[in-house]
This record gives sequence, structure tokens and C-alpha cells, in this order.
Amino acid sequence: MSNLQINTTQNVNLDYKIVSVGERIVAFFIDAFILYLYSVLVNLIGDAIGYVYDDSWTQRGLVALIFLPAMFYSLLMHTLFNGRTVGKMLLKMRVVKVDGSPVEFSNYLVRWMLRLVDIWIFVGSIGLLTILFSERKQRLGDAAAGTVVISTKNKIKVSHTILEEVEEKYVPKFTNVTLLTDKDVRLIKETYHIARRSSDYKTMKALRDKVESILNTNSELYDVQYLDTILKDYNYFTQKL
Repeated sequence: MSNLQINTTQNVNLDYKIVSVGERIVAFFIDAFILYLYSVLVNLIGDAIGYVYDDSWTQRGLVALIFLPAMFYSLLMHTLFNGRTVGKMLLKMRVVKVDGSPVEFSNYLVRWMLRLVDIWIFVGSIGLLTILFSERKQRLGDAAAGTVVISTKNKIKVSHTILEEVEEKYVPKFTNVTLLTDKDVRLIKETYHIARRSSDYKTMKALRDKVESILNTNSELYDVQYLDTILKDYNYFTQKL
């Protein structure tokens, strides 16, 4: 499995694992199975509509309208769920930009449009070959959109000089932590952990006062909670950049 290294604007190196072609195929078939179930449901609804409307054109129009979301399944799912479809969610993978910048709707649109070439016209052969022979395992749509599919099974690895990882659903408390530099955070982390291990609350208090003076905060959190939150918040925002 290949790796993708991204350097954020905070000079934090993020190391991603690029998913293999096998995993992408499995995710594709999971999504295809979901679409199959949806089509079965649409057919059942179409039969029910037949009992209400005698006009065959009306029946076909309503069925086509109900089936329309399936045509945009990939585009809608990637847009709404941060680069993931159901298949990608189950296999813990998602689409990201190669350069680490946020993925825009236009990127998802390009990927979706080129599925016509990658998957449908040539029965997946173009997409399969481009993934196999590209350095970053990109299909044609990925290459055109500047995206790559990465694994989220192992959380993003941030340099040990920065911080431990945080949960995906973590909500940051201090938005101005980005005023700190990597050097600041490394020093805070080292001092914090040394003071905590040795129960040196005097040093902990002095460290907390220094950080608060830099960030101009006035938190009611205890020293340990405050510093721990600062470290997690910084890690959160550097992962998002």
C-alpha cells in the first residue's frame, strides 16, 4: 500500500495510506449492491404507482424521477459525507486532495463525470489500469480532479513532536490555538507531560499561565484540562488544514 505525505500550512507532516485497487473494487461493489436494492425498491414503487395511474407515460415519468437520485449517488454521497460513499465508510476510506487542501464540489464533479470513461463505457478497464499503473493509485477521474483515495483505518499520523491523535467527532474549544507555532506546541507538550508525570502542579500552573497570556484566554478549566484541550485543539486544526 502506497503512502501519501502532505505538508499542511502549519508545517505538520501528515502521512496517509493510499488504498489498494482491491479495496476500491470492494467498496464499488458495496455501493453497487446498495444501488441494486434501491432499483428493486423503485420497481416495487413503480408497480404500486400502476394501481394509481393508468397512463403508462405518467408511471414511467414518476419511476424515472424516483430513480434519479441513484444516477447521482456517487456525486451526492461524496459531497455530503466528506469524500465518502457507503462503501468507503464501511471500508474506512475517503477522497482527499493530493495537496492537502479541502476538496471542493468541482473536484467531486470531475471525478463523477469521468466515471463514464473510467467505469461505464469500458466496463471498468480504464479505471482499473490507471489505478494499477499510477504512482498514487489514481483512476482517470482522480488524476483530473487532483484527488486520491486514502485509508482512514489508522488515524492520520502526526509527527511525535506535535500531538497525540483526537477523535473524528472532537469539537475544539479554542479556535485561536493556531497562533501557536510547532515549536511552541512541542515545548508545551513536553513540559506538560513531564509535569503531569511528576505531579509538578507548580510548573503546570506556570505553563498554563504562559499559554493563556499568548492566546489571551480566560478559561475556567483546571490546569490539566486546559493544557490537554490546547494540545488537542491544535492537533485538530492542523489535521483539518
